[in-house]
Amino acid sequence: MRYSRLGDSGLLVSKLAFGTMTLGSAWKGPLAAIDARACTTLVNRALDSGLNFFDTADVYHRGESETLFGRALGKRRGEAVIATKVGMRMDQGLQNAGLSARHIHGSIDASLSRIGTDWVDVFICHRPDPLTPLHETLTALDAVVRAGKARYIGFSNWPAWLAAKAIAMQQANGLARFVTGQMYYSLIARDIEQEYVPLALDAGIGTMVWSPLSSGFLSGKYTRDDPGGQNGRLASMDLLPFDREQGHRIVDVLKQIADARGVPVAAVALAWVL
Repeated sequence: MRYSRLGDSGLLVSKLAFGTMTLGSAWKGPLAAIDARACTTLVNRALDSGLNFFDTADVYHRGESETLFGRALGKRRGEAVIATKVGMRMDQGLQNAGLSARHIHGSIDASLSRIGTDWVDVFICHRPDPLTPLHETLTALDAVVRAGKARYIGFSNWPAWLAAKAIAMQQANGLARFVTGQMYYSLIARDIEQEYVPLALDAGIGTMVWSPLSSGFLSGKYTRDDPGGQNGRLASMDLLPFDREQGHRIVDVLKQIADARGVPVAAVALAWVL
């Protein structure tokens, strides 16, 4: 396993991370795939292989993913780097969404309780909140870090202009600074190369990539003859719309490279991102 610093921080993380969105049963359909027993097996296998970076969120299966992950991790907490997120709507409660100070403080406490830990390594804003003043959000995140409940903070799915504004505000006010941005990136989706990547390089922001296989499309199992991938997730849940023919052309090239090297198509797609 290869490791790198997360942005300009001293936190060492594995190049590959373990995503937990499919841990749990609260969401029905293709995203309800992994039960407690399988979760424990997978978490321990990941740690045994040298993978130390685990990414979860309060909203995944309405908190069940955090609970299952925490139980699976058990006494191996010291081996793991844990990132969780805040901002998505948890339920119909008026205050139970967004990046207000109230929701941020309530969310971190609830996440720590579910995971069974006193602190997380990275606390991430899951998406922008147009209703809450940015300074309120950043001040609340700073308080979370100062309270020892998170070591670092980050953002996910923010436009580059908003991230740049936040970083400038953090620097000007002596607030805890973002060390990572979690963004959608793959051979099919390269939009972040235009504005986000230059910002990240200039500001020392590490990049966490979500869906590097574009919901599994770049695994090669979704073909022109079998667009459903033998009942794969994209057959019933098209989370990431994209030009299918362009995608197939990319997979055609990936398959040529994979066949020449005797490796899975997915391995080539992941290697490109790495």
